[in-house]
Amino acid sequence: QVQLVESGGGLVQPGGSLRLSCAASRSISSSNFMGWYRQAPGKQREAVATITSTGSTNYADSVKGRFTISRDSAKNLVYLQMSSLKPDDSAVYYCKLDWGIMGYWGQGTQVTVSS
Repeated sequence: QVQLVESGGGLVQPGGSLRLSCAASRSISSSNFMGWYRQAPGKQREAVATITSTGSTNYADSVKGRFTISRDSAKNLVYLQMSSLKPDDSAVYYCKLDWGIMGYWGQGTQVTVSS
């Protein structure tokens, strides 16, 4: 069973930055898809940023220019660097990784943007 553990969430003021990490118990070098998602109270889970095995990235319009997804295959880590944070970015953030047709989710990390 693959385990994904997110970390790095917390409380930050508007305009601040956070870096989320997703640690995988399996080599991410063989993952074909990695992504960060978020879910705010009363809202559906939405994709925030994704990266494929070829390095192709995609971002939600709401975070373009502010968030960056990256990976460190040697450490089996996937990152989400978030800057210029807004209150609307507050949510539980989840990482998801796919190996073939199997997808795995982490347990989530809370991000709260508030003054």
